[in-house]
Amino acid sequence: MSITYVEATPRKIRVFDGENIPAPDTGEPMTPDQVRHVAEIFNTPLTGAYNWDYHVADDRIHKLYELGKELNWNGSLDVHWDQTPDWQDAPPMTEARKHELLDENPWNGYAPWDAMTDERKLEFVRHDQAWSLSQFLHGEQGALLVASQLTSCAPSFNAKLYAASQTFDEARHVEVFNRYLQTKIGMSYPVNRGLKDLLDKVLTDKRWDLKFIGMQIILEGLALAAFHQASDDTKDPVLKELLYLVIRDEARHVTFGVNYLEEFVKTLSDEEREDRAQFAYEACIVSRDRLIGTDVFRYFGWDVDETRDKLVELGLNANFLNMLYARIIPNLKRIGLLTDKIRPKFEEMGVLDYEDLSTDGDIDWRELEKPLDLQQIA
Repeated sequence: MSITYVEATPRKIRVFDGENIPAPDTGEPMTPDQVRHVAEIFNTPLTGAYNWDYHVADDRIHKLYELGKELNWNGSLDVHWDQTPDWQDAPPMTEARKHELLDENPWNGYAPWDAMTDERKLEFVRHDQAWSLSQFLHGEQGALLVASQLTSCAPSFNAKLYAASQTFDEARHVEVFNRYLQTKIGMSYPVNRGLKDLLDKVLTDKRWDLKFIGMQIILEGLALAAFHQASDDTKDPVLKELLYLVIRDEARHVTFGVNYLEEFVKTLSDEEREDRAQFAYEACIVSRDRLIGTDVFRYFGWDVDETRDKLVELGLNANFLNMLYARIIPNLKRIGLLTDKIRPKFEEMGVLDYEDLSTDGDIDWRELEKPLDLQQIA
């Protein structure tokens, strides 16, 4: 086993056939021959906790744990990977598909896009999808690591059981996104710096409840918004199946987080509650820019600041942001972190209109208990 330890996150595009693709920043790309195990060390003052009474104190949390066991799925068997060819074997793109990707592209009318050849535009589309799905992959690895920490440091028996089951869920998510990138797209991008900063903050903080807030409310809420948008946008049946299965898991995770934290936050002092509320706000700011593919813009030679402004002007991230805040803001209010001191900051962001929407704490058991049915997404 070859392990390379690095002091900073690699900023290179990874390719899976050895072709020479330059990195978005500097340096040469990573090829399969160069990549074995690249590990970046992080240190955390994690304090573990035994629980000796093994008491099931909340039937809601226990029921969510049971649902996780009942609705387990296998990424190798339950995703029908052969519905579409792998990227090396894909047939030439049809004219109808080219028309859909190019003539109906939302970047039409933007000078850097219009200046590219059709071949270069199709390459941009591939890179853009690779970047987005790479962030899903990196975010799921972060969730895997946080869930494993919570198994050790959460103080209650119920939380330990659920965190353990969630760790397995996140492992499956990492597996399927990684497989999709390798077999269906052929490349992956490095982690977005904003997402990496958020993951670092959650992973290295010593407070177990901040890990809960960061993962179950912010990161999982972010994931659900992004996954729903990706599912709506894609025409690939493999990706639709994959996202359907992942979304089912993530919905349980957020529901668990809201129900568990709603009771715990009540036990905090005012100062502690304001500290958590400030963290949640800062995490939302990071999340706002989470799905802006600046590395892709940079790779294609576009001006990053100008393109970011154009993206906002065109509203290309509006649906994602609406789904994100429609989920996170009501949940923050439900658990008591939309405090009087933090409200003006969210008001300045223009997202308080979402605060009275339904929350993930209102458990729809009929929806969560539905058996997995891939036929419904066909």
